[in-house]
Amino acid sequence: MTIEVGQELPAGSLTESNEFDSENGCPTNPQSLDVAEMASGKKIVIFGVPGAYTPLCSAQHLPGYVDLAEKIKAKGVDEVWCMSVNDAFVMASWGRDNKADGKVRMMADGSAIYTKALGLDRDLTGGGMGIRCFRFAMIVDNGVVSYIGVEGSGEFGASKAETILEQL
Repeated sequence: MTIEVGQELPAGSLTESNEFDSENGCPTNPQSLDVAEMASGKKIVIFGVPGAYTPLCSAQHLPGYVDLAEKIKAKGVDEVWCMSVNDAFVMASWGRDNKADGKVRMMADGSAIYTKALGLDRDLTGGGMGIRCFRFAMIVDNGVVSYIGVEGSGEFGASKAETILEQL
């Protein structure tokens, strides 16, 4: 069942890597982070994408949040998270390539465990991508969802940074 407005985020963890090897530039030292602890006492925007480096995600979704991060935070948001069913190394590199540092935290859900707990998993095995998450965005106040927009295939509206800015 998909998470809804008024519900608390489920227990679980996401992984983040924001250190890079000085010799080869590869991400290092991924950290498993407890979602409930990270959301406690904060207002957070979480947006999910089907995959790092995929066309719409790379051309519009992540860049929209990077570009509008300061305006979103000016509306009382403490953090903006990008979540995807990719590993922490891929998410860190994708964030670096999109200049997300200090604007958007790049959260990995490599095995789709947290995505499934949210009820936002979708099977893209037929397209060679395996289990991924729906494109979505949510506003979370102290661990409780106050807005959620989930996109259908080919849609891009309810999860855009501009839409979140309007909802805040």
